[in-house]
Amino acid sequence: MTDSRDNIYATPREAIDRFAFDDRVAAVFPDMIQRSVPGYSTIVAMTGVMADRYAKAGTRCYDLGCSLGASSFSMAQYLGDRNCTIVAVDNSEAMLTRLTERLQDFPVTVDAVCADIRDIAIENASVVVLNFTLQFLEPETRDTLLDAIYQGMVPGGVLILSEKIRFADDHLQELNTDLHHAFKKSNGYSDLEIAQKRSALENVLQPETIDTHEQRLARAGFSSVDVWFQCFNFASLVAIKS
Repeated sequence: MTDSRDNIYATPREAIDRFAFDDRVAAVFPDMIQRSVPGYSTIVAMTGVMADRYAKAGTRCYDLGCSLGASSFSMAQYLGDRNCTIVAVDNSEAMLTRLTERLQDFPVTVDAVCADIRDIAIENASVVVLNFTLQFLEPETRDTLLDAIYQGMVPGGVLILSEKIRFADDHLQELNTDLHHAFKKSNGYSDLEIAQKRSALENVLQPETIDTHEQRLARAGFSSVDVWFQCFNFASLVAIKS
């Protein structure tokens, strides 16, 4: 399988289906996310750097909502001989099929699991990654997931949480939305593509404010929480279990 350029929303449609991580999206996902999420490459690369700092020998590193495994591959580069198990979980069969193919020639063992991340038992985890995953879950289920992650982590473990965010201030919301659209246009997306994908994502991707994320992480028990990266309406937080 080869990755293609994303033109899923390039043709006008009378009706826009809800966005789903199906075969069409899996086939173009690397191009789609690079051209849609400012700072994505930096977030993925630094996920590996943080795994190097926090991964403990004999523990597990979870990539929850792994898609094609970019964060798993990034972590694997830094784990060396620590005998850590990387567990990559996604509920999209299309994504997991492509990930499994990519893993065939990969020197580090990654356990690819096709499942809802809310059904996975988090155990003996020193690193947990939620890169652009929580935003696709129903908001009322997010606290329960973060609680389960915290309980399954070893002391000193790290959670990396990356999300599209919204702003309580209406002016900032409008500004950052416009800047994000300008970013996408600079990467070759047309106004039609931007509008149709936005319609497809409505009520599928439900962003929250940074304050909401920080409060949820604190309720789960994380002692140290900080935003380590932000570009427009995309941010990544780091949370440490003491």
